[in-house]
Amino acid sequence: MRPAALITGGGSGIGAATARLLAADGWLVGLVGRRVEPLEQVAQETGGIALPGDAADVEHLATAVSQLTEAGGTLMGLICCAGSGKSGTALTQTLEGWESVVRTNLTAPFLAAQACLPELITNSGSIVIVSSLAGLRAGPASIAYSSAKAGAIQLARCLAVDHGPQGVRSNVVCPGWVRTPMADDALSNLAADHGGLDGAYAKATSLAPDRRPATGDEVAETIAWLLSKKASGINGATVTVDGGAHVVDAESVVFLPPTP
Repeated sequence: MRPAALITGGGSGIGAATARLLAADGWLVGLVGRRVEPLEQVAQETGGIALPGDAADVEHLATAVSQLTEAGGTLMGLICCAGSGKSGTALTQTLEGWESVVRTNLTAPFLAAQACLPELITNSGSIVIVSSLAGLRAGPASIAYSSAKAGAIQLARCLAVDHGPQGVRSNVVCPGWVRTPMADDALSNLAADHGGLDGAYAKATSLAPDRRPATGDEVAETIAWLLSKKASGINGATVTVDGGAHVVDAESVVFLPPTP
């Protein structure tokens, strides 16, 4: 039996990078997501299983777990990478937008954990939820996304408290800017004023100590480490992959010297 991981949002970005990394290490990966073509492409690359469907659909998640185990996988990992955002303040965000963002970023990981926990408890597996730096810091016009991502951090902590005694570790990865299709879309307007996406990413990360976005592979390496026995003592933790952006004091940036 091969170790197996269910990855939501597995068709692109961080989810796809994680699938490739785990597959290279011998894992069987099950890929959940709405878009069939990207899922099938990653499944073909990794020898995994495309499981197209809604990451917040209870029945689909149950079927996905069954298909993964029936294919010979021992479910050892759940990685929740599915995410979406819709900008807005408390005055401009719609109820529909709020509910959609919360469903994808918070409800879906909760339901995925429910679906996977019986197997993860049996196999002493691990959960990694991909939140965001936005779950630790508030940004402008980001009330739904930041609130949902903050909730995802607390969700992982609750899972750690409730199911750590049963042998299941639950941790969170909080990326900053990562070069993914979702981030490209988020920066599209900024790109128009800064000579393209390279300029937009440079502007967005200009106050982070590393002065650059992370790559999907860098986040995937962190996720894979958290799943591994090398991180066996880590439970309920929040790990940032943001080039140091979370340590910057917003009230002191005025004193930063110009970037050479």
